[in-house]
Amino acid sequence: MDNNYISQVELIREVFHYQTRFEGSTLVFKIDYPVTEDPGFPGLVKDLALLAKTGFKVIIVPGAKENIDAVLRQYNIESKYTSIDNFPVRITTKQTIPFVEMAAFDVASKFMTFLTASKVEAIIGNFVRARGLGVQNGVDTEHAGQVDKIFKDSLERVLNLGMVPILPCIGWSPSGKPYNVPSAEIALAISSALKAEKLFFLSVHDRLQVKNFNIKEALETRPDGSLVRLTPQQAERLISSCSNSSSVPAPFLREFQLALSASRAGVHRVHLLDAREEGAVLKELFSNLGVGTMVYNDEYDSIRAFHSRDLPDILRMMEPLMQKGVLVRRNPEQIQEKKADYAVLEIDGSVRACGALHDWGESQGEIAAVATDPDYKDMGLGRKIVGYLIEKARKSKMKRVFVLTTQSQDWFEALGFKETSVDTLPEQKRKTYDQNRKSKVYGLEL
Repeated sequence: MDNNYISQVELIREVFHYQTRFEGSTLVFKIDYPVTEDPGFPGLVKDLALLAKTGFKVIIVPGAKENIDAVLRQYNIESKYTSIDNFPVRITTKQTIPFVEMAAFDVASKFMTFLTASKVEAIIGNFVRARGLGVQNGVDTEHAGQVDKIFKDSLERVLNLGMVPILPCIGWSPSGKPYNVPSAEIALAISSALKAEKLFFLSVHDRLQVKNFNIKEALETRPDGSLVRLTPQQAERLISSCSNSSSVPAPFLREFQLALSASRAGVHRVHLLDAREEGAVLKELFSNLGVGTMVYNDEYDSIRAFHSRDLPDILRMMEPLMQKGVLVRRNPEQIQEKKADYAVLEIDGSVRACGALHDWGESQGEIAAVATDPDYKDMGLGRKIVGYLIEKARKSKMKRVFVLTTQSQDWFEALGFKETSVDTLPEQKRKTYDQNRKSKVYGLEL
């Protein structure tokens, strides 16, 4: 069967898996202003409209900084900043705030235009109550504000009607006084208030590369070196590693800090995406590997015991390796007979790796049937499975584990296994050793 056809089928399966899992979820999109200037912007909004049409609750928070800068320059108004907690804050005067509002709503209307063209109803609303930052470090910030309250009930009513709320970077006090509020802060507050499943930060930056960070920790990356996903703890260590370095561009560092703040606020998954990539949001949402960097605080991958329903997935992963002679051929009946020995690694509910620990007596166990999904070969899943099986052997009071291999000796040596002889195998295993296959024996003392 054509490999491209198989890949297409797997892609369709993944899409249906994620559609079922996240349908009805609240997705918040904080979108930097430069994204609206990119040629791919209409396609991005079309994808957001598609999500809204298919049952997702979509909220858009447009950034407007660069547009505000341009409008103020147009009217010869100087824009001054002060620093609060090491972040620049625009001092928004009484003279400035009308132009800030104009620029912010101009950006929001761009989203409205393209959503309307996609036959999706949207609303630009006053869902944010704000309060002023006041005097900071001796500087009166005037109409610069922060989120005081999100009108959660109003937002949920709009979402339940199938409409897309668009929130400009403006909030109002109870008396109607407007404040310029950072769009990132609004996005974080909304995600927390509505318990959003996902928060997306869309920018025009290249993918985050592990080489940019001064850290030796093994992280999950793609072949191009871009970061796939991180726990909040890993993200925090990355931020700390570059605190005194200029190797990481400021926008990258800011996005990481925002993602970390969102995770601490209870958002399960925060995604950092380069919006210039065609279909970036859909690729990130409907595939395991995605195209951006995810900071997650839920259990994304886990290893568990084998269930009978996992059999098709295990056989799918093992079949190419059995055809190449890397694994001994096993049929469904043989796997079911030893099902208590097998474990599988799930990523987001899908089985992506497997392995088995067979007890041969004499305090020795055999690690066997280790296989991973080819699309995940660079993510260290096989190493995780083997590590899990080694720990399982320890808990079972085994003193040694071994593997029989014909083509993977280098990989097992990297895991600490050492070549040994057939004579070191338990008696029951020696009786079943295939002399024709001539597998090499590698052992690990526990």
